[in-house]
Amino acid sequence: MRVKEPIRVAVVFGPGHSIKPVWFDWHNRKHAILETTYTWTDVKGSAKRLHFAVRDEGGLYQLTYDTADQIWSLEGLES
Repeated sequence: MRVKEPIRVAVVFGPGHSIKPVWFDWHNRKHAILETTYTWTDVKGSAKRLHFAVRDEGGLYQLTYDTADQIWSLEGLES
């Protein structure tokens, strides 16, 4: 299901500029990320976007970070 809503995300920065999401807030609920199943990047206009497919106890979510606007969004989910 497409969602496309802004969210808050907590991340850990690792070596080589890697980013690992650890939890996100959506609709006043904190989702602890158990696994990042896939990552990819693309470019929209002048902005590089970082995409993360992540899993919590209840489903699979697509999180996106827009590096130009510095905004996280929930793009989609499967439960």
